[in-house]
Formats: sequence, structure tokens, C-alpha cells
Amino acid sequence: MAFSPRKGNKGRKSFNAKKEFREELLSIDRVTRVTSWGRQLRFRAVMVIWNEKWKVWLWTWKSWEVVDAIAKAITNAKKNLTTVKIENGSVPYNVEAKFKAARIMVNPASKWTWVIAWGSIRKVLNVAWYKDVLAKRYWSTNLINNAKATLKALTSFK
Repeated sequence: MAFSPRKGNKGRKSFNAKKEFREELLSIDRVTRVTSWGRQLRFRAVMVIWNEKWKVWLWTWKSWEVVDAIAKAITNAKKNLTTVKIENGSVPYNVEAKFKAARIMVNPASKWTWVIAWGSIRKVLNVAWYKDVLAKRYWSTNLINNAKATLKALTSFK
């Protein structure tokens, strides 16, 4: 009797559940706190989520396990969604936003320019389905502050 492997997914039932949210992991960091008992190692997860009703948010959470930190950041971000405005895949007009030391400038771009941005700003814009955007950061390389300034800029449209 010869072995013949199945090709593709014939004869098998597959389960393709559509996710409610689009999730992007911005960073996972090891955070150590020194106490009198020694060093306590925890993990910090920074997540950006977006649902298909033009709502997006960012959340951070710390936990002893990476999976727990990611799960908790997602559940807390779901509670704090805010609406963003998209016109033809871009932002409606030029906007600048400041969060702590981070300053962000977000400009609309012509069609087929795609997203021209740096680091966490690019991830936030991609998660929120912006297609043609130019973004520039000033004064800060902090990942979380730049992402929060970007969200502040995207939610400030009238």
C-alpha cells in the first residue's frame, strides 16, 4: 500500500474566523525593578488595535508573562477606542500634535505615495488603514510618546 499525501485542504474542515480587531504589537520590553528581595523581571507590551468602524487606540500593560501582557493590553484598548477620520485613504488636512516631548506633523499625500513615516508612527498609520500620508516626528525618539502623539493628531480632525 503506497502512501499518498493529500494536497491542499481537500477533505478537511477548516475554521477561518474573522477577527473583530486588527492588532499590531509596537514593542515588548523587559522591565526590571530592583527590590530588597532582588530583581523582579516583568514584560511590558505596547499594542495598537483597530476595528473596522474607524476606531483605533493604543494601550500598554505590564505582566510577569509576555502572553498575559499582550492579552491585557488588547482588552484594555478595546474599552478606550476613539474614532479617526479618513478621506480617500489619507488625512483630511495638515495637523500637528504634541504629547509630552514628542511632536508629530501629519500631512495628506497624493495618491500612490503610501505611508512615509518612521517607526511607531508608521505602525499606527498602517493599523488605522491610512494609505497616503506623510508624517514627521520632532524632538523625541520615545516609541510610546510618538504613538500617542500620532493618535492625538488622528483624533483631532473636526
